[in-house]
Amino acid sequence: MHARVRTACAALVVLGLTAVPLAGTALAAPSPAAVVRESADPDTALRAALKGIPDEHTTAALVRVAGTDGTWRGSAGVRDLPSGRKALENGRFRAGSTTKVVTAAVVLQLAAEGRVDLDGHVQTYLPGLLSKDFEPITVRQLLTFTSGLKPGSSLGDVAGEGYERRYETLTPEEVVAASVAQGPAFRPGDRQQYGNIDYTVLGLLVERVTGDSYEHQAAVRVLRPAGMRHTSFPGGPDPRIHGPHNRGYQKLTDGRLVDATEWNMSDRWAAGDMISTTADLERLLFALFRGRLVPRPLLDREMFTLPDVPGATMSAGLQRYDMGNGTVLWLKSGARPGYSTLVAATRDLSRTLVYSVNATDAKGEGMNPVAERIVRAAFGG
Repeated sequence: MHARVRTACAALVVLGLTAVPLAGTALAAPSPAAVVRESADPDTALRAALKGIPDEHTTAALVRVAGTDGTWRGSAGVRDLPSGRKALENGRFRAGSTTKVVTAAVVLQLAAEGRVDLDGHVQTYLPGLLSKDFEPITVRQLLTFTSGLKPGSSLGDVAGEGYERRYETLTPEEVVAASVAQGPAFRPGDRQQYGNIDYTVLGLLVERVTGDSYEHQAAVRVLRPAGMRHTSFPGGPDPRIHGPHNRGYQKLTDGRLVDATEWNMSDRWAAGDMISTTADLERLLFALFRGRLVPRPLLDREMFTLPDVPGATMSAGLQRYDMGNGTVLWLKSGARPGYSTLVAATRDLSRTLVYSVNATDAKGEGMNPVAERIVRAAFGG
């Protein structure tokens, strides 16, 4: 395996595939036997990547690879641990922060229509939301995580320790109010700090500008045009995943492995509570990259260009990673307890990858071994 592929997998962990570590839990590295060797046959490599599931790290995995070399679909693992039934290849799952791709597309559509000025200020669109402690923050700074807003409140640690509060509700307004009460983290535009708060505010902005719910705007502007027929948002505080799905399991710090499938994600909202399928997320990639959702000039300028901030890796809703040898990926990861997701593609769509891995440590410090093997198999050839 080329060194650049190993480096890329490690960097993907740092750049967003995982976030806050699960305190007190060490993620075991994959054994040498589990590492996929480069193969001229991507089918062989991808099949090998899914061997041995379920295991202590993963209960199911769904994968779709496409591009100029053809397509590959695969699934492994179980629908649920008690029954051991085969995993549903087209099952629905919590897509986590891949939701931000949809939110960014909605805002950029509004910008293309002249209803939102990307250089306009949050304080103009949402008067009274921020205190006088905040300097003017532009819409573009929200899109690129350069606003300086601190994280808001949540229903529990992102690593799964909010399990006991999983049926409680936290509104977007409450999340933002908790952020505002802390004051700014830095001056707008000074640096980039990835988090959910920027896209929570963008959800509120969408509702204020359109006079409609964020969920409906996302559906009519992105989900339906892209053909994402099996993608939805929870109905308010609904903790369930409706439709066929594989159950997700989360390992807690006390050692318990709990069923995390039912979980109220109201505190993530426009930043991370979308429910989708790998087929639908693949449709999103193709529709977005081909300019069907956001006009191409705006798409290239905002989603495929990084802000002029030291060390920036995120654009409006996407993350850039240079694999080496001229290969640049644009991607977005997402993780919720029990579920880990990735959408990734080259700009010309010569290779795309979408996966959903039912990881027992979806928000852990290290990359899930199965997810790592999948990335190596998809982009390592």
